[in-house]
Amino acid sequence: MKKHSARVAPLSACNSPVLTLTKVEGEERPRDSPGPAEAQAPAGAEAGGRTSHPCWRCSRAQLKKMFWGVAVVLCVCSSWAGSTQLAKLTFRKFDAPFTLTWFATNWNVLFFPLYYVGHICKSTEKQSVKQRYRECCRFFGDNGLTLKVFFTKAAPFGVLWTLTNYLYLHAIKKVNTTDVSVLFCCNKAFVFLLSWIVLRDRFMGVRIVAAILAIAGIVMMTYADGFHSHSVIGIALVVGSASMSALYKVLFKLLLGSAKFGEAALFLSILGVFNILFITCIPVILYFTKVEYWSSFDDIPWGNLCGFSVLLLTFNIVLNFGIAVTYPTLMSVGIVFSVPVNAVVDHYTSKIVFNGVRVIAIIIIGLGFLLLLLPEEWDVWLVKLLTRLKVRKKEEPAEGGADPGSGAQSKARRARPSFAR
Repeated sequence: MKKHSARVAPLSACNSPVLTLTKVEGEERPRDSPGPAEAQAPAGAEAGGRTSHPCWRCSRAQLKKMFWGVAVVLCVCSSWAGSTQLAKLTFRKFDAPFTLTWFATNWNVLFFPLYYVGHICKSTEKQSVKQRYRECCRFFGDNGLTLKVFFTKAAPFGVLWTLTNYLYLHAIKKVNTTDVSVLFCCNKAFVFLLSWIVLRDRFMGVRIVAAILAIAGIVMMTYADGFHSHSVIGIALVVGSASMSALYKVLFKLLLGSAKFGEAALFLSILGVFNILFITCIPVILYFTKVEYWSSFDDIPWGNLCGFSVLLLTFNIVLNFGIAVTYPTLMSVGIVFSVPVNAVVDHYTSKIVFNGVRVIAIIIIGLGFLLLLLPEEWDVWLVKLLTRLKVRKKEEPAEGGADPGSGAQSKARRARPSFAR
């Protein structure tokens, strides 16, 4: 049996909403095939003269990956849906989406410390913080993390990260969380289109169909509310957020390539440092110009802000480092599952109307997202599967038409003791 490998990178902006910005497809990390491994019994005749049949078996390692996959899907779904709902709740008391973006992004500085704790606990060759930092800095080149590299290779991604999160959170103020979460799923279609144009990735007809479905879903979602200015602005903000997310991922792959776990953690921590040093002035300006103003710091719902930041950080951690324990596709499925979760919450907490157009738009966008998860060799796997099913169907009638007398004689021969000749 041939083992397939998938290439996945920890940093990318294609699969998750605001936080997804941290996961980039294309990391050169060998992975097992996302589908169940096929173990065939040896072909040929057995002692009784019967022909063995191919069967599907999962090794213990694959079962363990599937188990972890279920846990990761639940964690991704709950953290993403929870952060979206908590942001909506926060804006009722604290109407400052950019300040919330800035506050949550500051927590990115914890990525590398958390990674180093995991390194100390798991690695057999333990390194000091300084040694590990220098080794991860090689990701930026032979000279490591210099001032020039910081402004040319880290700062642009810090800006894109902030824009993606801000546009997403600002859209939550305009439209319901169900529409926001499902529309953000279109970012994967944008990633494919940009990768095809800029990175010259392989053309796949099924992904073109998925991109068309995503665009059709956006139009139908806009029509669902009757093209009111309020909803149109909100949908435009989500689409802009998805576009920034796609641009983040494609530029990362173009300029930096792929990253290992330590390099990804360091990169995300650097984005947090950039946010603290250079973005802090913007919330201050917005406060004094009363664009985002609050009367007293005691009125700020610190519990909501910290809860949102923790959920967002959890989402990014699982999305970036979950590939160590399960398949990347399962993590993406968790993002899709967050849409019905948000829909249920919206149904009981808001005045959302799930008319036919909105439901069809959600289904179309979700279908397009799932089509984009298909691997490049999906057609080859499908042909092999259909071929094996046809072979099995041909073998079953042949066995059923065998002479019952000969079968009884063969059973009698097998029942005789070994010394009977």
